[in-house]
Amino acid sequence: MQFSERRNSTRWIIIITSFVIVVLILWNTYSFFQIFKNEERIKMELWGESMKTLLNADPESTEIELPRQIISNNTTIPIILVENGKIINHVNLEDEITTDKGKLNRYLEKLKKENEPIKIERDKDKFQYLYYGNSSLLNKLKYYPIALLLIIFLFGAVVYNFYRSTKMGTQNKLWAGMAKETAHQIGTPLSSLIGWLEIMKADNVDETIVVEIEKDINRLQTITDRFSKIGSEPVLETKDIIAETKDSFEYLQSRFSKQIEFSFKAPSHAVLVSINPALHSWTVENLVKNAIDAMKGRGKLALTINEDDNFVRIKVSDSGKGIPKKQFRKVFEPGFTTKKRGWGLGLSLTKRIVEDYHKGKIKVAESEIGKGTTMEISFRKA
Repeated sequence: MQFSERRNSTRWIIIITSFVIVVLILWNTYSFFQIFKNEERIKMELWGESMKTLLNADPESTEIELPRQIISNNTTIPIILVENGKIINHVNLEDEITTDKGKLNRYLEKLKKENEPIKIERDKDKFQYLYYGNSSLLNKLKYYPIALLLIIFLFGAVVYNFYRSTKMGTQNKLWAGMAKETAHQIGTPLSSLIGWLEIMKADNVDETIVVEIEKDINRLQTITDRFSKIGSEPVLETKDIIAETKDSFEYLQSRFSKQIEFSFKAPSHAVLVSINPALHSWTVENLVKNAIDAMKGRGKLALTINEDDNFVRIKVSDSGKGIPKKQFRKVFEPGFTTKKRGWGLGLSLTKRIVEDYHKGKIKVAESEIGKGTTMEISFRKA
């Protein structure tokens, strides 16, 4: 408990520290941006004064050399000079803009929004207005925080995915180990039961009882086989999907309440699919039990198998409480359950068996609140 609390405290310290660092970087970037923006303003005011000196000075005067140098040294800041509402000059603009009057006017409107104009007195009561934009360096600095946030976000996503995949890998190993241990623990009493069954046969116990016990022992062997396969790559065999599904369905039908109306509909011919029989049986069992739980042990349950040229589809329909549309994907997440008891692993495990082991697809085909749900599995034919 103390270790868990300490780990959570460390995690929060790292998160808060990272947040503070990001805020400081963004604040410093904003401060630099404002400093450079003010410096560019000063440059433009100096450029405007130089232009005013040139407009009012004698062309032969040596005093205009410095203003000329100041004006010619500006090679980065875009400028448009306006007098009486008309553009009379422009500096550092792209040819694409200067050769198109419409684009030039639109660019002027853009500059008006970026910075306050600088007023240049040419003659008494005659003024020119200097509109200028941000230099390329300032524009890069403006977008730097966005790029920084994007990098931080991507880095965080990579770290999260690494942490999540590591955690899931550890959980998968734990579940696989528990499953194999369960199979091992079941194996010992199961062997003993098989021995007792043989004694019962030798003592001529009622054959009906022996047959039913034998079915349950075979079922236990199947369950043991299922758990032993968790965490390892199952062997797929080309089997008749209809016969395999029907066997599992009929076994379950015989062991549930008569208040459930079971129905099975499928093509009369064999349909071959590459499956692992034990795991496919588990899939059918999970879907049927899930449907029965949704109906609270009373209602109609139908299993239908359809095919086309490439795929075979198994649909399990119930007359239960239904699933809200927003939960169609969520029902397959580990731990999700609407029941008061249970771990929420049934449909998650079914999805893994169908999609990871058999390369099939599983989905909620349709559902209506208060009327029922249809789950659909699809496999490619062998």
